Amino acid sequence: MEPESQVRRVDTALDGVLHLVPRSTNDEFFAEQSHAISSSPRIAELQSIVKALSTTSSSSPLLSSWRISQLLERAALSEFVAEDEQDPVTSKYEAELEWLLVSKATVQTYGLLMSTLLEQTIPLNDDIWYWDEVLGSYTYSSLYTVQTSPLRLWAWSKDIYSDTIARLERVRESPGDAMSAREIGTSLTDQWKQFYALVKESIRESSVAHIQQQVLSPIALCRSQARHNQARLRRLREMGASGLGMLMDEGMNFDVNDDSTDVAKTGESDMQEWKFVVERSVALMDTVLRNVTTLDTGISEFEDNVFATVDDDPEITTRETTPTEVARPSKLGMRLQHILEIHVPNHIASSQTLAAKYGRPSRLIRYWLPATALLLSSTTILRIFVNRKAEIIAWIRDLGATTRDFWLNWVVEPTKKVIGTIRHDKDSEVAIMSKESLKGDRESLERMVVDFAIDNPQISTGQASLSETQIADIRAKVKEGDLTPVLRAYEKDLRKPFVGTVRGDLVRTLLIQVQKTKVDVEVALSGIDALLKSQELVFGFVGLTPGILVCFATFRYLGGVFGSRRGFKQGQKARQTVRVLRNIDRILTLATPTHNNLLSYKDHGLLLCEVHVLRQRAHKLFPNDVEREFLEDLSDLGNINSGIGQQLRVLERIRWGYAKWMK
Repeated sequence: MEPESQVRRVDTALDGVLHLVPRSTNDEFFAEQSHAISSSPRIAELQSIVKALSTTSSSSPLLSSWRISQLLERAALSEFVAEDEQDPVTSKYEAELEWLLVSKATVQTYGLLMSTLLEQTIPLNDDIWYWDEVLGSYTYSSLYTVQTSPLRLWAWSKDIYSDTIARLERVRESPGDAMSAREIGTSLTDQWKQFYALVKESIRESSVAHIQQQVLSPIALCRSQARHNQARLRRLREMGASGLGMLMDEGMNFDVNDDSTDVAKTGESDMQEWKFVVERSVALMDTVLRNVTTLDTGISEFEDNVFATVDDDPEITTRETTPTEVARPSKLGMRLQHILEIHVPNHIASSQTLAAKYGRPSRLIRYWLPATALLLSSTTILRIFVNRKAEIIAWIRDLGATTRDFWLNWVVEPTKKVIGTIRHDKDSEVAIMSKESLKGDRESLERMVVDFAIDNPQISTGQASLSETQIADIRAKVKEGDLTPVLRAYEKDLRKPFVGTVRGDLVRTLLIQVQKTKVDVEVALSGIDALLKSQELVFGFVGLTPGILVCFATFRYLGGVFGSRRGFKQGQKARQTVRVLRNIDRILTLATPTHNNLLSYKDHGLLLCEVHVLRQRAHKLFPNDVEREFLEDLSDLGNINSGIGQQLRVLERIRWGYAKWMK
């Protein structure tokens, strides 16, 4: 369960506890002097603070530690009971309001601590996986040895220097073993010789002291250090998970039922139970926060120490305590402020220190080798750039011009032509010949044939002259491609070609046939032209396709290198989600259940961490409707009260129900 959901649940449970007050008590507190209560400035101030501390006051139920501490300080809880003989109901109502205020602040602190433990525990998995990679490959182990060699050299130099300084101080401060002034020497050269001799002696003794380490190779030593760091990180993660599990299972645990019989049985003594729960929860949070980073203790010992410390806490009242002996809420308020202002920052600093000490090295350590190589070769690279400055500038200019011309000629212009084709733009039409060419040649052929027929009516019709009807008939036949009058004259002149040539009729008929051939060619071309026009849009897209393909490939490559790489990242997120599900399965399978078949505190905390990671990734991995169902299943998975068997069945449902998005 998420910290925010847990805080809402606990806050609702707290409101439910307060609603279990019997009606007679309500009448005493609120009915007898309701006007006096509502007109009290102190009560109005406390009510506003309680509202600010409630989970329904804003969209985010968790407040910051600074805000909680500020509200507690603003409440100015008194350490003494304000006795007002004239208005005892108002005083008692004010005391109950103070308890409610402290309880709300405890709920907020409770959620803040769980959120803090989650934030400090979850990132440890990355460091643990890093050590797994180092230990899982001899190549990575060798690389880690090279990366950390400056640290080992620096640590060794510091040890030698410290030992040499200590030896030098002993030589100067021991009169019995001190050398004479002549042996020590007064010149700077003699002093440096003495210091150098002490350094050599320190190195020799250090080599003898670490003779066992010299048997192992540097890589073996680094692997041993990596195993040690990984073990400490695992312990830190288990401690944080155990603390988180204890807070989740034992903190702010109100047993609220809605049965009317329970309400009827609720009396003044029963109303002190929720105050006892609040006190114990504050002590539990304080103890867990102070001991959760103690890595020298085991998990069982840590849990036993926490509960023993809480049971022996002197500030917790017992259930047998009378209502008049219950501690004032001011003590709890001060303790909460101490937790928020002292323990929480100390815990965060301690966790970060341990994570930095045992986690993976910093980026400076991991990348100093390539950075050094780049720095050493920077002069050579700079010299190459300077010597070839003109060529590089020309290459960049040519690249820009080529890119621009490609974009204009192969993308923009074909796109314009396609758009023009769709809009039937005359300028974008595909044509082999002009529109009026065939018409002009056909009319010219018609005139030539008609004129020839008029000049030679005997050959055309066998008559001395042609009538208008005959001329119209000849025109119609010419349009259909019939040149009978011309061909008859041509056949006649072929019998006497010389005479026909001298008269000019043979040449004339030949020229008419040339014109006829030209018209036939143009008719064929017009058919091809019509075919091209019918497929004009196809040709436009064919011309646009190469540019589009090149641009698509280029943009996709650049997007893969410099962009978000959404497809790759989506697959990576899916693989990470599968790994988290595998971790959850391992936690549930290897868990040592309690006598109620429930998870232990440590296993429950580890499960909460993994479920929290799944909740964070659900928004980017699933659609909105699927995300809601996934979050419901995660709530079922995190419900420890259902038992390990039920949780395993829920995990199996998640695997097959969302397998589509986890491939």
